[in-house]
Amino acid sequence: MKRIAGLDVLRGIAILLVMLRHAFPDVFPGAGVVGVVVFFTLSGYLITGVLARELGSRGRVDFKRFYLRRARRLLPALIALTVIFVVVTLVFDPLGERDKLVRTVVVLLTFTGNLPIGGVSPAAFHGWTLATEEQFYLLWPALLAFAWVRNRTGAVLVVTALGALAACTATLIWLWPNADNAYALPTSWFVCFVIGAATRLKLTSAPRWAVPIALVGLAVLSVIPLRGHPLTYLVAGPAIAGCTAVLLLVWSKWEQVATPIRPLVALGVLSYGAYLWNYPLTLWLRPELGAAAGPVAAVLTVVAAALSWRYVEEPVMRRGSRSPESARLS
Repeated sequence: MKRIAGLDVLRGIAILLVMLRHAFPDVFPGAGVVGVVVFFTLSGYLITGVLARELGSRGRVDFKRFYLRRARRLLPALIALTVIFVVVTLVFDPLGERDKLVRTVVVLLTFTGNLPIGGVSPAAFHGWTLATEEQFYLLWPALLAFAWVRNRTGAVLVVTALGALAACTATLIWLWPNADNAYALPTSWFVCFVIGAATRLKLTSAPRWAVPIALVGLAVLSVIPLRGHPLTYLVAGPAIAGCTAVLLLVWSKWEQVATPIRPLVALGVLSYGAYLWNYPLTLWLRPELGAAAGPVAAVLTVVAAALSWRYVEEPVMRRGSRSPESARLS
């Protein structure tokens, strides 16, 4: 499938924000939340587009093919990271936690990092976002297929969004006053995926004057501490998703971009690998480098992500695109 430059710009911004949060947490305390929610909203938008095209042309979803394509995209790079994670821990053990290695590997590869499971390496904490996305992939295709054949997509979007907000609210009440404990739970961010899905199904354009407002909104939220408050999940998350929706509606039409922002396109292409590698590298380097660990890890992240794309992700996707099954999708 042809890449859309505007969407890679958005991916590039999202991973850059995550890396800034890890490198300079005191300067960009909210950037991690903003970057992650941008990714969630983008996933809702893109996966819904894939499903809508199949439903529109065939009237049904081939779930086996859908999940095989998702596995082909996500698992190779994750497995590569896990192998290196095991080697680094066994040989160097920079965080002194070899005893947590088996459980960490299981949590990473089973996409259960957003569940309250103890004894897992903090260097694998970022696996909670992968788990949340995978759980969205398990639920949303069936919900959308159910709504599509009954011509009730709008109703299902509304009901799903309200259900997600209700589940989030119930979780926050249960955890009160420790709202930060909800950060990695599966109930906390699902509404952001639904906003992305609604953008794909129900909206076609946004005024260009809204783009600077959306960008300013994301920038402001990136320098505000967002962790530890119920409004992070009930207000800030949906607000970030709304800003992302504006950018999606305008930038999804960009097949080419101006030269000054092409580095963001390149970073967007590498964003999945960069997300996998940045947090472990930051934590592994921190005992030796202290405050310098974040900036050094950011540079190494780009290198690791480029290698992941060149030798793992892109070859697997290229072989998949040549298979008869994939050819029928094009």
